[in-house]
Amino acid sequence: LDYRLACISSPCLSLCGHNTHWNTTHSLYCGCYACGSVYCPIIATKSKGMAFSLEERLQLGIHGLLPPCFLSQDVQVLRFLRNYELKKDDLDRYVFLMGLQDRNEKLFYRVLTSDIERFMPIAYTPTVGLACQQYGLTFRRPRGLFITIHDRSHISTLLQSWPEKDIRVSFAHSQLHHPVLLHNVPELSLSDKLTLSRVSPIPKTLIPNLYDLHHENNELLKDPLYIGLRHKRIRGQAYDELLDEFMKAITDRYGVNCLIQFEDFANINAFRLLSKYRNKYLTFNDDIQGTAAVAVAGLLAALCITKSKMCNHTIVFQGAGEAAMGIAELIIMAMKKEGLPREQCIKKIWMVDSKGLIGRDHLTHEKERFAHEHAQMKKLEDVVKELKPTAIIGVAAITGAFTEEIIKAMASFNERPIIFALSNPTSKAECTAEQCYTLTEGRGIFASGSPFDLVTLPDGRKFYPGQGNNAYVFPGVGLGVTACAMRHIPENIFLITAEAIAELVTEKDLAEGRLYPPLNSIREVSIKLAVKIVEYAYKNKMATLHPEPHDKEAFVHSLIFSTDYEEFAVDSYSWPENAMAVQTCKL
Repeated sequence: LDYRLACISSPCLSLCGHNTHWNTTHSLYCGCYACGSVYCPIIATKSKGMAFSLEERLQLGIHGLLPPCFLSQDVQVLRFLRNYELKKDDLDRYVFLMGLQDRNEKLFYRVLTSDIERFMPIAYTPTVGLACQQYGLTFRRPRGLFITIHDRSHISTLLQSWPEKDIRVSFAHSQLHHPVLLHNVPELSLSDKLTLSRVSPIPKTLIPNLYDLHHENNELLKDPLYIGLRHKRIRGQAYDELLDEFMKAITDRYGVNCLIQFEDFANINAFRLLSKYRNKYLTFNDDIQGTAAVAVAGLLAALCITKSKMCNHTIVFQGAGEAAMGIAELIIMAMKKEGLPREQCIKKIWMVDSKGLIGRDHLTHEKERFAHEHAQMKKLEDVVKELKPTAIIGVAAITGAFTEEIIKAMASFNERPIIFALSNPTSKAECTAEQCYTLTEGRGIFASGSPFDLVTLPDGRKFYPGQGNNAYVFPGVGLGVTACAMRHIPENIFLITAEAIAELVTEKDLAEGRLYPPLNSIREVSIKLAVKIVEYAYKNKMATLHPEPHDKEAFVHSLIFSTDYEEFAVDSYSWPENAMAVQTCKL
């Protein structure tokens, strides 16, 4: 028992049997300092493993429970990497990496930031998709707040279970359109969290929210390892009432400046919920707006190669869902900024869905905006040959949709064809980077949603495919809008985001085939993006944080999460000897 640390010790709730600590000052369960075990959703934010000093071990009551060795964080990173290299496949690497977060959060983020290009494909796209499918097997500890339809009218009570009182970013996720991936929400929100934490104040200020509204996959319903509710999908009024209740409860508890990010909602819900909440809460949909920003950033970078304006391009989408709609609307905004009227902008955007080229019949409200009077065409290849677009963008997750014939056709009527295969994971990409560069003889301007390796052509030219990863967007947006306490996120924030990302692509990057800054520079990209958003918010009187910071870049830097360990040793000092003299008397 150490009253100086205001901690109450009790047996660890894991199997290690060590002492745990409850911080009575903040009513926060800190977990086991020795093993990093955490019983509640708050992870091992305090654990340092063998980096604890002798004084800290003595004061925390864990001396003797750790090997008699004192390691720097650098050595801990080395130990982790040596073990990581022994893992046989990406799923094993994913589980091992996530296990580190359960034990030592600071070290976890230090490892990630040491080589983002190496770890992003494991912690995020594409490996996270496999982890989602195998969630019943990869589950180790709860991570996030689990909300079900049975919790209606009690969400505010559920929020009391979350130990942190200072929440800056909250992720609300659903997997209603991916029955197999219903429970990928904790996994995806973790990936969002690990990326955002690189530029957010502290990772523990994020709540990944899982809505288990059931699904319609009979295989999962019968799987004994499935760890969700075994009911059919919830729709209609009950669905809406649950979300309405959550939105009110989260802002009642954490304030109107709590950012709520929506992700992986079905098309039928994504647009209407964004429209419903965008002017009432601080919220955005990453699949619609985040994907749009990163795609348009790639297009803006491509314009530096083609030496043309956005309004001079004709774009065909393979897919007409939320990603396509979001990208198209942001392209229109960019074209309008160049002086083209909206009606003319729309004429330059064409979409192909499962029924073929979008016409005037049998359309949803969202698709109707991009419907054109044209002869019905079923095949994408026919559409491309007929319209002769300068850019094709794939967002329908149809493997190989950009066939050899389509790619060669694009190269035949474009000196520098723009080919974006943005579907995730890699197995769903419309074409590979190698196919694009080879079939266009190196003239193709390529971007993908998942990472592709370096491509070397027979003539020796090397290309580094650009990955249009949403991780370029949501960290900086999240930090920027919360740093200055914005109340709502206007759509032009995402055009500002796209322009800021494109501006950071160098001539050297473009020459190598990159349309985005290297992933290892994502921290710097996110900070610069956040600074631009803060500047915009104050200039347009959208910031509610006052007084306005004079040096906005320094202000943003002051909020950045640090992977450095905290010192837990109590401040120790002595009084003058005479002041400590023991008074005595004779009885």
